[in-house]
Parts: sequence; C-alpha cells; structure tokens
Amino acid sequence: MSDTIDGRLQSLGIVLPEAAAPAANYVPYVISGNLLFLSGQLPIENGKIAVSGIVGADVELKDAQRAAELCAINILAQANAALLGDLSRIVRVIKLNGFVASTPAFTDQHLVINGASNLIANVLGEAGKHARAAVGMASLPLNASVEIDAVLEIRQ
Repeated sequence: MSDTIDGRLQSLGIVLPEAAAPAANYVPYVISGNLLFLSGQLPIENGKIAVSGIVGADVELKDAQRAAELCAINILAQANAALLGDLSRIVRVIKLNGFVASTPAFTDQHLVINGASNLIANVLGEAGKHARAAVGMASLPLNASVEIDAVLEIRQ
C-alpha cells in the first residue's frame, strides 16, 4: 500500500468527488486555529442520496455500512476542499459523530459507523484513528440513512 494519502485512495479505488454545496443556511466547514470542523455529510454518490430509508426496516446493515463509507468519502472531499487539495495537512481525525436513521429496535449503530471508521483509518493510517459517537435517530435530512460530521486537527 502506498505511503501517501493519494496513493491509498488510488489503491482503494476511491476518487474523491467534488465537495457538496450546503443544502441550507450553513457552511460546509469552519477552520478555527488548527481545527477543521466539517458539517454533516450524507451518503451522496453521483449527486444523489445513494442509501435512503430506515436501517432495521427497509435498509440492511451492509447497505447502511456502505452509506457510512460514502459519508466518509464525502468527509474527505470536504476536507480536501477546505485544505486546498492538500490532505497531507491532516494531523489527526479527532472525532466522528455518526447518526443512523434506524428503528427503535435496531441497536447496531456502532457497526454501521464502522463503515466510515474503517475507511478513514485505511486512507489516513494512524492519523485516521479517532474518537466517535454512533447514535440512532428517527430520521435524517433527505431521508438519508446515515449522516456523519467530523473534527480534524490540521497543520496550518
């Protein structure tokens, strides 16, 4: 596996999409000092929500994990935009907050968000190991199955 982030993305077959524009009255990211705060990212692929619905009802675990992976790809795309194309400025992923639209009986939110955690760690290596939350929600924007936001430490 390559020692660079771009090399790891390439070896995983991941092409970062253009960072999505905000869908409401917020900004996609804020840099404060050496912290990069990324707004919640949805499982958007080719410009549309790729996995929608409620996990445990009409969305299977493996599909929800794929949704989390897409959220992670979109987190990296937003970070890439914020850092002007230089992902090597990421020192550490501090925290991911994962939200899973799920039934009250579904209790594997942590396994869903593993889709994002695994991808981030595979792409960023040691810098991708992070704290996180995995929370069940009644619903998410645009009927997305998963939404994830992130806080990253960056080099100036």
